[in-house]
Amino acid sequence: MHCGVDEAGRGSVMGPLVVGAVFIETDEPLTAIGVKDSKKLTPRTRERMYDEITSVADWRTVIATAADVDARRKEMSLNDVELNMFAEAVKGMGATVYADCPDVNEASFSRRLGALVPDVEIIAKHKADDTYPVVSAASIVAKVTRDRMMDDIRAEFGTNIGSGYPSDHYTMDFIAAWIRDNGRAPPHVRCSWEPVRQMLSARKNTKISDW
Repeated sequence: MHCGVDEAGRGSVMGPLVVGAVFIETDEPLTAIGVKDSKKLTPRTRERMYDEITSVADWRTVIATAADVDARRKEMSLNDVELNMFAEAVKGMGATVYADCPDVNEASFSRRLGALVPDVEIIAKHKADDTYPVVSAASIVAKVTRDRMMDDIRAEFGTNIGSGYPSDHYTMDFIAAWIRDNGRAPPHVRCSWEPVRQMLSARKNTKISDW
């Protein structure tokens, strides 16, 4: 058996960080599905492939909410947050692990993940979601899980909050307006992210007469 592991939401300012892991004996069923890096698929195709992947393979997700990410970032780097989530996702399965490497140093990340998940082979590569079908499948599981959670958050607020990424002006406009009106960040937002910290600092230093 071998395993692929990847994340969705690492760089987002809003919403969860999701790690997906897929376990399967051979890649043939995944190749037949046509898996590829989730970023290269339409939402509808991802949803279809998610259902197909989860019907032919074992899988897991590990989820860190925005508050979880903020709390962990007080103690470790984002790479280490992801490292620990990868380890949680694959532990106990005894499978060779193929991981999409978030670290600039593939060998270092492989060693550190191996220390947390002993007795299995770890292969951490950049762009593994483009290279290994099992990692492509994991990226789809992670992405669809995060997208569904973002749909729930969107429904909670009842407005367009965008994708949750700082490059999305809908997301940033929503966060800015909420902070302006409430003096604090909205739920599901990572307050440790620099753009949010800057908004909160500016709001704190704004006089009532400037509103």
